[in-house]
Amino acid sequence: MTSTPKRVPIPKHGVDYRNTIVLAPMVRSGECPSRLLALKYGADLVWGPETIDKALIGTTRHVNPITNTIDFTRLSSNGAKNPALSHDQRESIIYRLHPEKEGKRLIYQIGTSNPETAVQAAKLVAPDVAGIDVNAGCPKPFSTLGGMGAALLKTPEKLCRILKALVEEVGEPHEIGISVKIRILDTPEATKDLVTQLCDTGITGLTVHCRTTPMRPRERAIRDQLRMVADVCREAGVACLMNGDVTSRDEALGLMSEFGADGAMIATAAETNPSVFRPKYEGGEAPWDEVVKEYITTALEVENRFGNAKYLLGQMIPGKLPIYKAMTSAKSYTDIVKTLGHEIELGAMAADVDQRLEIGSFEKPKLTKAERKAATKAAAKQAELSKDTPQLVTAAGIKRKADAAQLDMPPDIAQEQAPASVPERASVLSI
Repeated sequence: MTSTPKRVPIPKHGVDYRNTIVLAPMVRSGECPSRLLALKYGADLVWGPETIDKALIGTTRHVNPITNTIDFTRLSSNGAKNPALSHDQRESIIYRLHPEKEGKRLIYQIGTSNPETAVQAAKLVAPDVAGIDVNAGCPKPFSTLGGMGAALLKTPEKLCRILKALVEEVGEPHEIGISVKIRILDTPEATKDLVTQLCDTGITGLTVHCRTTPMRPRERAIRDQLRMVADVCREAGVACLMNGDVTSRDEALGLMSEFGADGAMIATAAETNPSVFRPKYEGGEAPWDEVVKEYITTALEVENRFGNAKYLLGQMIPGKLPIYKAMTSAKSYTDIVKTLGHEIELGAMAADVDQRLEIGSFEKPKLTKAERKAATKAAAKQAELSKDTPQLVTAAGIKRKADAAQLDMPPDIAQEQAPASVPERASVLSI
């Protein structure tokens, strides 16, 4: 008689990673419109970009009645320097999600190096997502220098403490799953030992990126350890996702069967064309111009940051086409829809969004250096008169407590470069 495989129970509001093809967490490419488009083309689940715990702590949760999204915001340093902007534009959106279209299929990936701050941040977003995933694989300095990302692979005890704290203090109370994303280590023995420890923390899922920490996306993924990792996870009842050089749903299904993984992540291929999640029998990969129009429409609907939208278009539009060069000169959504020939269908919406985002012809003038200096003096004088508790006074006369002022926009939400300023059309980092 065949025994039933062991499975860690999936919480009431969580999701099972088994038999899923999902969008990988990617800086820039994992923002709200990219996730919604991936879901539209058939992704089973979507990961948001790594968001550092300290960036989320101290944010304010807003329900946006225009976009129907939930926004976690804080005052940005850019907004502080330019009080000519409206209040909304001086607020930085740290994280935006669409509860109706993605909430039950969205996994929030957290960057952390501390159990306490991880729990504090995760509690803020837990009611709005289907799971919390710890990033233990990002090799970039902005993550590893803070003891986060791939640096956690060198401190497995700390990583296990973080996961256990999240399971006990966030996962169980909110009835969602906690998972982790790692990279393979130098030897199968080291990887097996790490995965065994992680599976004993109460997590429901583990993703293995089939590259070591020093490896970059241009280097081929190494799958020699994948079956072993999948076997260890299966024995513990934890779902195992694979990541690395997966380019389509059909390929993902074949690799899952070959290596015994429960599911697969698609990263850079989905950045270039999100329709890779659609199986061949439903049409497969769509033409780039069809995908671009869908992306622009979705970006307008959720009022995505223009810099981010422009960057993604730079990945989707073939670089040798004349329209690509024209797109790189765009300063607003209105410019984009005109360039791509969608002015009739999307022109009015683009103008409305430009006005609310205060870009293009609606951009507000910035204060001169002299005006900022005068504003600083006026604010300092006002603070002295009101005898407030010690606070930091910015150049714009906006007062913030020192601990809040230390935390401006983190690397994962820093202002995006336009495609024209990117030396290569190389994919962004897949965490």
